Amino acid sequence: MSYLIKPEGYKPLLNLKDTETAIQRIKDFFQLNLAAELGLRRVTAPLFVKRGTGINDDLNGIERPVAFPIKDMDETVAEVVHSLAKWKRLMLGELDIEQGYGIYTDMNAVRPDEELGNLHSLYVDQWDWERVMSSEERTLDFLKYIVRKIYAVIKRTETFVYQEYAHIKPVLPEEIHFVHTEELQQKYPDLTPKQREEKIVREHGAVFVIGIGSKLEDGEKHDGRAPDYDDWSTETGAGFKGLNGDILVWNTLLGRAFELSSMGIRVDKTALLRQLEIEDQNDRKSLFFHQQLLNDKLPLSVGGGIGQSRLCMFYLRKAHVGEIQSSIWPDDMIRECAEANIPLI
Repeated sequence: MSYLIKPEGYKPLLNLKDTETAIQRIKDFFQLNLAAELGLRRVTAPLFVKRGTGINDDLNGIERPVAFPIKDMDETVAEVVHSLAKWKRLMLGELDIEQGYGIYTDMNAVRPDEELGNLHSLYVDQWDWERVMSSEERTLDFLKYIVRKIYAVIKRTETFVYQEYAHIKPVLPEEIHFVHTEELQQKYPDLTPKQREEKIVREHGAVFVIGIGSKLEDGEKHDGRAPDYDDWSTETGAGFKGLNGDILVWNTLLGRAFELSSMGIRVDKTALLRQLEIEDQNDRKSLFFHQQLLNDKLPLSVGGGIGQSRLCMFYLRKAHVGEIQSSIWPDDMIRECAEANIPLI
């Protein structure tokens, strides 16, 4: 079911023509700085992959991929990607990328099961990135090091936007705050996971929420994660688990926490087997991607996705992702947006 937030008295800070120019400037600036900060080179990404290879991202495990048969390949079924979480790791191996370096790509996906609203569209565009790491770097400290580097690029881009459009003032804090999902559950036991995020992000402005996918002490998950890319089960001390998380910032215009990135240290063989067992998905061990990992043919890596339209929406103080990208929306949402002075592209 779609849901629309309509900021009272909303007026776009840039008209449509200037918005399109700003989107291009932001994307160019951000990706060049991200590549320099993390040591990444650009690669070309697929729009679809073969079904049954284990390469497509299963997200929470319930979302349906867009699929179609290929006439010239004996009706082999292809799936439009959800993201490139596992494909990137295959590419690191194929390109023989050295430790400390990696790749990034423009990822375009279709997610037909998204609940449409201010933040969610059928069309997903993000920078998917992946970087080779060593076994010694599979630690929470290293994850935080990478998060801080990404946040530095996010901050730098905000300054760039201010230099280009002086009426759009910077709002992000100097430092990003780290918190584990278990800490949030202990601090706010009577709130839902999303409400806990709202509380902590409102307080700190920018937060990295650690440990998404494993069950917490109360037996519930903060949120779902597929078992075969992020490592959400490795113990990190103090009873906490997980080497992954989300970058969230406070969106003053919408009055809510705003996710910009999902990322993490990827599973090694031990974590993959453990998480497949936890999720009762041992049948996936026979798939192509999983066999590559289990047979030591893939490098250890850290990676994630950073929403392109989300970033532009945040930097340009837009109320709806449809002001940044062209997509399909319910008729009642189009009507409500027009009435609320939210111009969808």
